[in-house]
Amino acid sequence: MPVFRWQGISPRGEMLAGEMEAPSRDAVLIRLRSQRIQPLPDKIREKGRGLDREITIPGFSDSVTTRDIVVFTRQLATMIDAGLPIVQCLDILAAQSPNKKLRNVVRQLKEEVESGSTFTDALRKHPKLFDDLYTNMVAAGEVGGILDSILNRLAGYMEKAMKLKAKIKGAMIYPAVIVTVAVGVTAVLLIFVIPVFAELFSSFGQELPGPTQFVINLSNLTIAYFKHMVAFVVACVVALRQVYKTESGKLAIDGFLLQTPVFGELLRKTAVARFTRTLSTLVSSGVPILDALAITARTAGNKVVERAVLATRVSISEGRTIAEPLQESKVFPPMVVQMISVGESTGALDAMLNKIAEFYEEEVDNAVANLTSLMEPLIIVFLGVVIGGLVISMYLPIFKLGSVIG
Repeated sequence: MPVFRWQGISPRGEMLAGEMEAPSRDAVLIRLRSQRIQPLPDKIREKGRGLDREITIPGFSDSVTTRDIVVFTRQLATMIDAGLPIVQCLDILAAQSPNKKLRNVVRQLKEEVESGSTFTDALRKHPKLFDDLYTNMVAAGEVGGILDSILNRLAGYMEKAMKLKAKIKGAMIYPAVIVTVAVGVTAVLLIFVIPVFAELFSSFGQELPGPTQFVINLSNLTIAYFKHMVAFVVACVVALRQVYKTESGKLAIDGFLLQTPVFGELLRKTAVARFTRTLSTLVSSGVPILDALAITARTAGNKVVERAVLATRVSISEGRTIAEPLQESKVFPPMVVQMISVGESTGALDAMLNKIAEFYEEEVDNAVANLTSLMEPLIIVFLGVVIGGLVISMYLPIFKLGSVIG
């Protein structure tokens, strides 16, 4: 069946565009009008003909981002809240989605729901795009008849998770880029610049100052063993990645990262914020607590935190509270444990978890800002000592020669 590109005007006067699979151009016009969209006939043409042929380049296919899923979720929630049937909602979203891969997935969801599957079962057939957290919340929404509010809550959770992840990446990328540039500049100086000075100084026929001789020896060592150094660094990175893929290796590395002086505290606060936000969203959506903890453990992002949450799940199945095993794990701060305990005893666990998440998300903001302000002077000092030291060492013999001539 051919696919048509179309453009039309929504009941609110907004310009819409998308694609639709239909037997003919007239069928597209009829279907758009049934969806209360005013079509623009001169803008409806069959895809794949003439200048409208779609060109795909290997390696450059669309990838579905978290932002795409958030937009899809928000739009679906709005349509369901407006009273549109789920099949019609998916049909409209499939037609107007700008991402080709997501468009195809939404079409498949529509076909599966039309064939009698529940929306949750249809989502579970695409685990790479819709994880356990997503499908379990949708399942709770379908059972409770509150799918629109659940989808809105889910979109809000995903947006906050994206912001949190972006903040952590921003905190890590800045120093990493500066250190990488510093290492690159130092390597260029040692390999290309300092040998020129060394050849010049050899014509002096005098003993060089200690710092200058040290830098020249370091340059000779770098040139002689540069390939070995690069191979060693690459081997260490590959070995570390292989170790991190194992259960024990991941546990050891994540445990070590939590103990590091500055970044460890930031990672701990991030883990607490993610744990409380995820569990709060699931519990408030009606997901059973044992299922919610299992999903939260898988999305923890840290093996130590994951083990603590799974241990909590086991303890709850044995009749204990959530707070007790969390306290025994020594991963979560005492304040978090106490607030969860209060939430359990008052029957407002989801609200308490939400408050903890908001507090620790703000703590992550402050920690990132403090880390950035702390790193800036340290990086400046590092660059000054390394680069400045190399330059001064190379000019010491020239200064000495100038004093002798004077």
